[in-house]
Amino acid sequence: MSERPPQRTPNRRLAALIAEAGFSHAGLARRVDQLGLEHGLDLRYDKTSVTRWLRGQQPRGTTPALIAEVFTRRLGRRLSAQDLGLDACAPVYAGLEFAATPAEAVDIVSGLWRKDSGSHAELRKIAFTPAGLVVPSRDWLIGRADEWVGRGESAASTAGGTGLPGPRPPAEAHGPRAADGAHPTAGTLSGPPPGAGGHLAAPGPAHAPGHAHGPGAHGVRPGSRGPAPTRPPGAPGAAHPVVPRQRGAERGSGQRVGSGDIAALHSVGDLFRALDHAYGGGHARQALVRYLEHEAEPMLRGTYGEAVGRRLFSAAADLTRLAGWTSYDIAAHGLAQRYFVQALRLAQAAGDRAYGSFVLITMSRQAVYLGHGREAVQLARVAQQGIGSSAPPVVMALLHAVEARGHGVLGETRACVAALVRAERALQSARPGDDAPHWARPFDEAQLADEFGHCHRDLQQYRAAAQHAERSLQLRAPAYARSRLFCRVVLATARLGLGELDQACLLGAEAAQQASEMRSVRATEYVRDFERRLEPYRDAVAVRGYRDRVAALG
Repeated sequence: MSERPPQRTPNRRLAALIAEAGFSHAGLARRVDQLGLEHGLDLRYDKTSVTRWLRGQQPRGTTPALIAEVFTRRLGRRLSAQDLGLDACAPVYAGLEFAATPAEAVDIVSGLWRKDSGSHAELRKIAFTPAGLVVPSRDWLIGRADEWVGRGESAASTAGGTGLPGPRPPAEAHGPRAADGAHPTAGTLSGPPPGAGGHLAAPGPAHAPGHAHGPGAHGVRPGSRGPAPTRPPGAPGAAHPVVPRQRGAERGSGQRVGSGDIAALHSVGDLFRALDHAYGGGHARQALVRYLEHEAEPMLRGTYGEAVGRRLFSAAADLTRLAGWTSYDIAAHGLAQRYFVQALRLAQAAGDRAYGSFVLITMSRQAVYLGHGREAVQLARVAQQGIGSSAPPVVMALLHAVEARGHGVLGETRACVAALVRAERALQSARPGDDAPHWARPFDEAQLADEFGHCHRDLQQYRAAAQHAERSLQLRAPAYARSRLFCRVVLATARLGLGELDQACLLGAEAAQQASEMRSVRATEYVRDFERRLEPYRDAVAVRGYRDRVAALG
């Protein structure tokens, strides 16, 4: 005799909250469907679905988190899926939430670190969701600042203070930071008052023929000033990075966090950025994530005062963004998107409006790379709104240049050129003594020329693209191997567009050799994009020679 299926238990928690919120069954289903659309999900729930949930059926996928968010918005207090008597959604779907509090932000991001550091390969297969950019960028722009972030006894004594971190102590100063992963000087810039600013409209579809999945964006790279070493100090071999250990063999939650701990986080960031520049994001990404899990999370759950807490959240935001950046470089785009969203929230907890804008333009670069030009432009503009017009010139140059990249993907020539002109004028007005954050200082003529080259390539203005790419390669420090590779492919593409097939193949072969020495999917994709452009000339002698050279690389 076959066993009877277990009887479901009615969900009384959900029933009570539906009554408290005043929802009809159809009204709740409609709100869940609408929220799903904000996250790029086509859900089709109705009143019958709600009846099933009340009878004990568990909704699948992201739905429990969406239902919880619907009630959170309606009732004005944070509710989880468990509060509604529902199972928490699978970790693979988590990470796009913009947390209501710093404590919740720590819970979300530490969950990502733990899952990513394990053998959860499915986490790296999550799809990028353009609609998932809307809510975090909007909440960052118009959300209220966190009043305080300190924890423990020292937090209680400083909760009434400003909570803003002061200048970095000498022990933490390590020179200019690479602009694709540098840590900020928290509090350098301030954004508009809470509630100020506009909003980010729901993104429309990208219109970038030929760029749906091709390369076209990369992170801001420093030029000739202050290049990072190809092999960081203290690392005897690139394959085994040496990272600073914290006090004692094990850190437990509740331990006091001090300036030395934060200095160690900054040093770790320097180490992994140098590895990323020289060898690609796949080289030591997993080691970085494990460091975040085993060292950064216990610090965030430790004891610290208000000023130290702000600096701690700033350092955690920087490392989380770097985890996203290295994930992006290996084409784990959905995971990278989640890291960027959480870095944005940690930057808000740090009170660092400027670094939040940097995270947004990082998200914009990823959108450009994936062919979502409209979303890229919107993110860059939100960053500009959020930081205000009083930002240092080099920061504004960076923000305008990233906006230009989005216009370039869309083929909007006039808007692209206008943004490039604004970037150029802003950079020309910058002075060596300007009080700019560390992550923006390396944005110089070499990087601006690189942005010009990419934009003109996307607009099929190949002569201008070649001129700017050549200038960037002349100015760019050799330490930034991946950035030079990208620019070399842009130059090869421009030469091909000008009919200079032999020179194009020579440049392309050099880039292919460099890509073979890196663990960077983006580097490989740049080369593949160039090879697709060679197809119409596949029988030419130069192209056959190119293919022979690439085949010999193995």
